[in-house]
Amino acid sequence: MSLVDTSSRSVGMFEVGPLAFGCWRFVSMEAHRARGLIEAAISAGMNLIDTADVYGLGWGGTHFGEAEEILGSVLREAPELREVMVLATKGGITPPVPYDSSAKYIRSAVEDSLRRMSTDSIDLYQIHRPDMYTHPESLAATLTNLRDAGKIREVGVSNYSPAQTAALAAYLPFPLASVQPQFSAHHLEPMRDGTFDQSMERNFTPLAWSPLAGGGLVTGEGVRPELIATIDKLSARENVDRAAIALAFVLAHPSRPVSIIGTQTVERIHASKAAFGVFLDRADCYEIVQASEGVPLP
Repeated sequence: MSLVDTSSRSVGMFEVGPLAFGCWRFVSMEAHRARGLIEAAISAGMNLIDTADVYGLGWGGTHFGEAEEILGSVLREAPELREVMVLATKGGITPPVPYDSSAKYIRSAVEDSLRRMSTDSIDLYQIHRPDMYTHPESLAATLTNLRDAGKIREVGVSNYSPAQTAALAAYLPFPLASVQPQFSAHHLEPMRDGTFDQSMERNFTPLAWSPLAGGGLVTGEGVRPELIATIDKLSARENVDRAAIALAFVLAHPSRPVSIIGTQTVERIHASKAAFGVFLDRADCYEIVQASEGVPLP
């Protein structure tokens, strides 16, 4: 039996597809091109659209908030798209501080994100990285007030350790909906550090960022040759490309991650669905794990 789970996932009150579309490369882009990507993603079942206020400071961007502004331009031009997407964004990174989860900052960050994206409510608001100088009780109170006011609907965390996630969850009067770790066949830490175990224990949905290791699992750059050889063997067997095997590996974990892709071409968005037809069993997945880590399993 294949372990690859292609069914929908629950993110709090929302049902989302197993693949999602990430906007971290939405920089210096005209609205019509961005709209084409969003429409292609939604038509491919990627109804979770993930962005962040800090996107725009990388990938050749020009300023903080640029990706949200571009997405807002799309939603002003085609407001019907807002009705069929689960809109997720993140806040709490404030270069050069670098992190701020104080009540004053998070409230202003949410208001700024709402304005940039031309929407009245954020479906999933995630704290982008933990601010070690904000008590989780204070942050929980801020997020609760924003949720009660209808500014945000569900809450998640990104790049948190399991202990940090548990500390915040302990003070929230509602359950966290999601965690967003880096996870791929090249980056297995969530399988080892307790992130996925906690997700299964507490019913958090993991949103896996960089599932292709920044493209390394496609190009082979910066990735163990043994891992690429294993992926190539499975690609040949399944008659798909490397990306399909890498995405299928993410979807095979029993914590039921959502895999966030960031491709900037309509063709690759649709091609990503090839992962749904991939067969991976335990032997295949453990072979990938051993090739990735470079050591045999005990």
